[in-house]
Amino acid sequence: MEIFDAHTHLNDTPFRGKEEVYLQRAADLHVTKMACVGQDLEYNKRALDLAKKFDNVYAIVGYCPDVAKDYCQEWEDLLVEQLKEPKVVALGEIGLDYYWDESPRDLQKEIFRRQIEIAHDLKLPVNIHTRDAFKDCYEILKTSNLEYGAVLHSYNGGPKWTKKFLTLDNVTFSFSGVASFTKAVDVHASVKLVPLDRLVIETDAPYLTPKPYRGKQNEPAYVYYVAKAISELKGVSLEEVAEATYKDTVTAYGIK
Repeated sequence: MEIFDAHTHLNDTPFRGKEEVYLQRAADLHVTKMACVGQDLEYNKRALDLAKKFDNVYAIVGYCPDVAKDYCQEWEDLLVEQLKEPKVVALGEIGLDYYWDESPRDLQKEIFRRQIEIAHDLKLPVNIHTRDAFKDCYEILKTSNLEYGAVLHSYNGGPKWTKKFLTLDNVTFSFSGVASFTKAVDVHASVKLVPLDRLVIETDAPYLTPKPYRGKQNEPAYVYYVAKAISELKGVSLEEVAEATYKDTVTAYGIK
């Protein structure tokens, strides 16, 4: 059995200098590959460095909505060059965040659209962050060219939005540890709605730790428990979830 963590932040502070330890802990729970995701200048560089260092780590680079207010041509030029690196598999995480509202919403939308265009020009998928912004995110995706795909990272929408996003071609749903939370009934319903061939799993480590470790720091190994939660919600075996989500992640990110 092999499991792919479709979105993790091995580039974050808690893992610094101990990445090999966490990669071994992941391997002990059948987690053989992971996508390390950037969000700004510093974290993009760290994601790239880790992807170069470790064979089973891939990089995703882009500018998240929090830093949209600082986006400039210099950043964009650097991003375009970074996206051409051989182990970069997507542009992200990008999107909208109306919970923290660190950047003006109109600017968030503008930079979101711009990065989708860049990804399309470079024939790459996008990895999407959306918080308290499903309506605007859906409208942007509906009117964008998603020929190379989009992954809805840590998807936590209820059935209403899930049905809408399912109508969009080339959109994949990524479920995190939230799927294991007892009270996350809307997410449970969405897991049941999304077919296995459009579903991937992630940790978003060091955040969103799944049961049975909720309340502690998350790590890539714990995507095993996300897979377990998905298998229980869908009534299929853990092995079937692992196989399907591994295949879906490789497909979504165009990994050869």
